[in-house]
Amino acid sequence: MISQSTDVCYNCGKGESTFLYSTRSTQNEPFNLHQCKFCEAIYLNPHPTAAQLDKAYDESYYGTGEEKFNSFVEKVLNYFRKGRAKKISGFLKPKSKVLDVGCGNGKFLGFVSEFDHEIYGIETSGKSADRAARVPLLNLKTGTLSSDTYPENSFDAITLFHVYEHLHNPNETLEIISEILKPNGVLAISVPNINSWQSSLYKGDWLALDPPRHLFFFRPKRFIELLDEKGFELISEKYFNVEQSPFGHQQSILNKFLKKRDVLYESIKNNEDYYKEYSSFSIKAQQMFYKLSFPLFIVVDAIDSLFGKGGNVDFVFRKK
Repeated sequence: MISQSTDVCYNCGKGESTFLYSTRSTQNEPFNLHQCKFCEAIYLNPHPTAAQLDKAYDESYYGTGEEKFNSFVEKVLNYFRKGRAKKISGFLKPKSKVLDVGCGNGKFLGFVSEFDHEIYGIETSGKSADRAARVPLLNLKTGTLSSDTYPENSFDAITLFHVYEHLHNPNETLEIISEILKPNGVLAISVPNINSWQSSLYKGDWLALDPPRHLFFFRPKRFIELLDEKGFELISEKYFNVEQSPFGHQQSILNKFLKKRDVLYESIKNNEDYYKEYSSFSIKAQQMFYKLSFPLFIVVDAIDSLFGKGGNVDFVFRKK
């Protein structure tokens, strides 16, 4: 059913769309997913308010401890961060300049520097930026990317790992990236796969919807077309993601049965205020489900990815 949107598409700014399904935030706020009739972006409609976004990005989102997660989880994440750094470095010459947009705690860039590259990061002010400031050799800017943040042709590689779907101005951001990336430069973008079997199966309960923080999505084929229109050639595409996709299945299943969404995820961050209404037995049971079923869902994600239906997709493009 085509309907006039309450709010316009984040990507193209037009307002005619198709209602897909409803979802809810961690604060139990209702949202709808609409698909733009023109650019095919799938986006939250109505748009989250400033107050809703302030609440969604409060201190608990970034973790209240020294790190976002406990030491074991951080060690596991560091393994994957180093793998991403090695992959990006494989496309680059020594002494290349690498920018990570939404660099979080900066640890990925710390690993990039071990491959003899100059590292630059941009992150909004707060806990993550404070952590990133501790990374040696990191040229850090706090704030958001704008047309005057960096000079033209500044970087050999630019990365956005699960950042793109948070942007209020995705089209403008891609134009800025095109300007500050050198010719033949590398652009790596990782996003949730809205065309995944996870998305189709769980719909509004899918972990990766993450309303209201994730504002919009593209199906992979359409996203590749969009980047081609912007002057980027696809050189790598991967759907198998042990770091995030198996957990996406697990948390989404729990979301089907629990009153609140993402309880297990918030427990891993030790966000006690969020899950205090659940007994310690319930939390331990959810964590046991996670540990025991994780190997199964690695296999499930491997099968999903064979058909391009994994829960996440990692793209690498080269500027033409």
